[in-house]
Amino acid sequence: MLRIVLFLILIALAAAGAAWVADQPGDLVLTAGGFRVSTTLPRFVFLLGIFAAAVVLVWSILTTIWRTPGRMRRRRYEKRNARGRHAITHGLLAIGHGDTALARRHAEAARRHAPDDPLALLLHAQSAQLEGRRDEAQRVFRAMAEREDTRLLGLRGLFIEAQRADDAVGAVMIAEEAIKLSPSSTWASHAVLGFRCARGDWSGALAILDSNLSAGLIDKAAYRRQRGVLLTARALELETMDRDVARESVVEAVKLAPTLVPAAVLAAKFESEAHQVRRAMKLVEAAWLANPHPDLADAYAHVKLGDSARQRLQRVETLAAKIPADKPGHIEGLLALARAAIDASEFVRARDALAPYVSDPTQRVALLMAEIERSEHGDSGRARAWTLRAVRARHDPVWTADGYVSDRWRPVSPVTGRLDAFQWQTPVASLPSDKGTTIESSAFEEAMLAAPPPKRVTVAGQSPVEPAPSALAPAPAAQDNAPPEAKAPEMTSDVASAEPVKPAPEPAESSPPVATPVFRTRADLGKPAPAPIPAVIPIVRAPDDPGIDDEGPSDEFTEQIGTPKAQAGGWRGFWSRWGA
Repeated sequence: MLRIVLFLILIALAAAGAAWVADQPGDLVLTAGGFRVSTTLPRFVFLLGIFAAAVVLVWSILTTIWRTPGRMRRRRYEKRNARGRHAITHGLLAIGHGDTALARRHAEAARRHAPDDPLALLLHAQSAQLEGRRDEAQRVFRAMAEREDTRLLGLRGLFIEAQRADDAVGAVMIAEEAIKLSPSSTWASHAVLGFRCARGDWSGALAILDSNLSAGLIDKAAYRRQRGVLLTARALELETMDRDVARESVVEAVKLAPTLVPAAVLAAKFESEAHQVRRAMKLVEAAWLANPHPDLADAYAHVKLGDSARQRLQRVETLAAKIPADKPGHIEGLLALARAAIDASEFVRARDALAPYVSDPTQRVALLMAEIERSEHGDSGRARAWTLRAVRARHDPVWTADGYVSDRWRPVSPVTGRLDAFQWQTPVASLPSDKGTTIESSAFEEAMLAAPPPKRVTVAGQSPVEPAPSALAPAPAAQDNAPPEAKAPEMTSDVASAEPVKPAPEPAESSPPVATPVFRTRADLGKPAPAPIPAVIPIVRAPDDPGIDDEGPSDEFTEQIGTPKAQAGGWRGFWSRWGA
């Protein structure tokens, strides 16, 4: 609207000027030497306008002729640049969906039309990488590293190619050069930090970490945690070489990361050696509440040197009580309690601690139960059954990082080089699926665990005798075929009895004794078991009983894991004689 008003005002002023010129009387005379021109004012104004228009037209024509070559060159450049941009765009799209032939064709077009474009160089390098032409890709990346605008991108490409070629030395040199150019480069700092940690250069890794904090790559909380991890790694390495530096490092680490398990364990060890028992216990308790771990329980139990096993058991009970039963880490407290109870020969307390997890045990639970059976009753059969059950039991938490399982804590993941990657958790491969992959116990395990534990047999005037493994299932051949004087007398466990042990009465021929077999078939598991007979220890081998091969394998698990040989004696002979 404003433009229309201004246009109308200009038209009105022009009309008023033209009317004023037309109303002026008189003539305009121009005299130059002998030349004299006389005209009216309106005519002179009209001729002046025509002359000005002609001058402007001639100037425009001359300017256009002068500028035409430059405009032609610029138009060719713009057209060529447009073709290059088109080739770069479609070439990058071809690389995105993996069309190597189309990407190479667009890369050649981009190199012809836009040889100096950084994106053309990038397209050429990536198309060479896609086709596996590493030499050409390295050549292009070197050309990019020599340019000012693409130097960092070229170094990144050379770093990736060095990693693909397993050239760790070249890769770390390229990353260090990139850090000099740009301290805020995330990939370079991550690579140099990982390489220095892999070499055990903890001081250099701490310097990189400080540089990352100054460049704003990490926040304050992450910096404190990662610095605590690096200090802990340095303290663990220097524990046996320079204990003073190790102590200073772990003290600072436990201040920065109080929940870091290895830092708390090592710091508690140093404090215990310095007779700072309360301080050591506080360090372990702080880490235990955040992340229950068996190393913490062991450090808490041995925080005071020279304590007896029962004193350590009481201390572990205090630590285990700090985690409620509904918390996930409650099982670690019970496992630590069972371990301490076994060391203190409190087997009933150890069984009570493991009772909630016996029905569906983990590997550590099954191994502890095997140790209890072996230590309390000397029952190698039940211990063997629990050990075999541990093979198929669920896995316990371990140190894992990026799918890698380690038997100890490490500061850096060996897969990705990520700092503080190891976590105390159950491996993903051992987690149960939705369909349920629980392996049922074998008949051997069920039979061995269902059998009552054997008692320690004592003869008057002699030391206690541990029952032999064969007492779990006595050989019937030794009872039926041996002469009366060769049969073993029954030994009782009554220590107070002073009467001599009498041999067991010989059974009648019509009603032979029925033995309760420990190893039963699957068909027999559903049937009621026959009445058991007292277990005896055979003293003399029956003439027709080959018994057990004395020169057989010494491994106690060979009988269950390996395939039994077909022979006249053993369990197959036992079942054949009973008609099974």
